Amino acid sequence: MLTKIIDQLICPACLPQEHQLTVKIDQEKDDDIIDGKLCCPHCGESYRITQGIACLSPKLRPESLENQRYETEKLLSSYLWSHFADLMGDPEASTAYAEWSQLIASNSGWGLDIGAAVGRFSFEMKKKCDLVIGIDTSFSFIQAARNLLKKGHTQLTLPQEGQLSRTTSLQLPPELPRQDIEFIIGDAQALPFKSHTFATLSSLNLVDKLPQPLIHLKESNRVASKEKAEFLLSDPFSWAEATTPPENWLGGTESGPFAGSGLDNITKIMSNGNFTPAWKVTDDGAVWWKIRTHRNHFELIRSCYLKARR
Repeated sequence: MLTKIIDQLICPACLPQEHQLTVKIDQEKDDDIIDGKLCCPHCGESYRITQGIACLSPKLRPESLENQRYETEKLLSSYLWSHFADLMGDPEASTAYAEWSQLIASNSGWGLDIGAAVGRFSFEMKKKCDLVIGIDTSFSFIQAARNLLKKGHTQLTLPQEGQLSRTTSLQLPPELPRQDIEFIIGDAQALPFKSHTFATLSSLNLVDKLPQPLIHLKESNRVASKEKAEFLLSDPFSWAEATTPPENWLGGTESGPFAGSGLDNITKIMSNGNFTPAWKVTDDGAVWWKIRTHRNHFELIRSCYLKARR
């Protein structure tokens, strides 16, 4: 974990109070903490830094994530393909991440990629920001992203058919920066950062995967800069009761405070004075995102986006 981000870290267990964390370093190399822990002097909670990865949620521990949905090798390879296949020259790849990248402007300050998964958009954001942090709940995703950051390359095993698979290589191109990027484990609904830390924020294909998506929007607003901030949100709005209780959906219902379209409702939440300072939605549309199960099976997903500024 980069030492330069320590001053912006707070205890997520203490929110809405913001108590800065202290750090104990057991192993460090070139301003990168390899092993240690972050501690809250207020509540006593501690957060491990292992293999360079800080796990900044009291609910999430690497050892407790092994059997979770996003911790399988098969799904990891699927997401690596989804994020980077266009850079590998795969003719089946989508251009979603390149399209999303074009939607954000260059902005001095820090960027936050919320729900970063295996990190492609964090690399894209670094083209536009001074420093970028990618955050996700999946240890395997964050580990893969950080390994790619450090090495610049990786291998992935892609299912072909049944028990058949093939191994291929991914090499990051020179135009994707690899400096001043960090990946940490954390919860989008309890972001471990001081208020007003980030000038650019993204939330891609995340809203419909959270138990409390409105809390995610409030947390994103809290950590966004008061001025000259930009927020890109994109989602297919595939609401599912197994993930999000229907009373917490931000769309997809016929009645209630968020009846109708999720994109329309989030636009209203962002722009109708719910947050201070106010946001102005400046653009909306859709991007086609693709994920690969095996060589004969793909999911093509229409992810609807909005871009907001203040």
